[in-house]
Amino acid sequence: MQTRHSLLLCALMAGVAACNKPAGQTQSNDKTAADKTVVKIGTANPLTGPFAHWGRDADNGVKLAVEEANAEKLVLDGKPVNFEVVSEDDQADPKVATQVAQRMVDAKVAGIVGHLTSGAAIPASRIYADAGIPMISGSVTSPSFTQQGYRNTFRLIANDQQQGEALAKYAVGKLGAKRVAVIDDRTTYGQGLADDFAKAVEQAGGKVVKREFTTNSATDFMAVLTSIKGEKPDLLFYGGMDAQAGPMVKQMGKLGLKAAFMGADGVNTPEFAKLGGGSAEGTYASSAGQPKEKLPGYADFNQKFKQQFQAEIQAYAPYNYDAAKVLIAAMKRAGSADPAKYLPEVAKTDYQGVTGPVKFDGKGDIQQATVSLYQLKQGKWIGL
Repeated sequence: MQTRHSLLLCALMAGVAACNKPAGQTQSNDKTAADKTVVKIGTANPLTGPFAHWGRDADNGVKLAVEEANAEKLVLDGKPVNFEVVSEDDQADPKVATQVAQRMVDAKVAGIVGHLTSGAAIPASRIYADAGIPMISGSVTSPSFTQQGYRNTFRLIANDQQQGEALAKYAVGKLGAKRVAVIDDRTTYGQGLADDFAKAVEQAGGKVVKREFTTNSATDFMAVLTSIKGEKPDLLFYGGMDAQAGPMVKQMGKLGLKAAFMGADGVNTPEFAKLGGGSAEGTYASSAGQPKEKLPGYADFNQKFKQQFQAEIQAYAPYNYDAAKVLIAAMKRAGSADPAKYLPEVAKTDYQGVTGPVKFDGKGDIQQATVSLYQLKQGKWIGL
């Protein structure tokens, strides 16, 4: 019979070991956890600053995929595994991105989803390539990303050259825009996209009458827009993100600049509609993929995403979700989370994702890339 003192001692020891349990014996749930191997999936996005809404969206796509993978109770390298997301804030800054990449390598992540922006992803990709870590981006559109010759680098969407050509053809051929002004934010993404668009405008029979630039942190565009207004353009194209595009269209309205406004995937977000207000109505943008309503698994994914995160999808959550799924599917085929063992399987991917079929070409670009065009009507992006 136990004394009152021993009962109190037993209660205090609860959670460390059961009272009167033989030494060295652990509870079954502790043993199960101890037997599992942690497999880290890294994802790097701007989680602070003006692009944080993009970053959180992309980050959540990875988290949802990993949560579902853990429910499968997978066995890799002969042991049960538990996937863990390692999230880092690269601030959409190239220098910070390389620091993040090195921390990911030091943390021994098995794969990378991201980085979100081209300017961050390209310098970071060299570090992952040197470490042999597979890297799949669901959002990087700069052609340079997959033209570096790295065999570990892949993307799930169309590139900026494809977007620029599609937008220019629509601007000149469908909208009848003959005189076009172009502004870019001087980032890898914005400047490259603007260059591709401007070149395609000339090829389609239009004329670029003014070329200006700003930064990806600017908020006042009155001087630039005033210089453009004198050229009387039919259309103004902006190569950059929604954080600048929204205020830009408002300031166009204040100046009485009547040109149509067009951007690419960096503008095609609910946030742009909020920032631009009534001035954003009727603007044009693209996405580097199929229209959302045509994505084969979008409806189910959208429902799961809203339920899990109580948030609207901004842009690339479905693509980052598929990117994480592709990495994990390659591990399953290889029977291993060792990057050296499963990287060859990534290149051989033939996967049906929520965004559509995923197959890569020899450079790591997705095959059969699609560009979709939209117009903002009553605050919603409607496919053209």
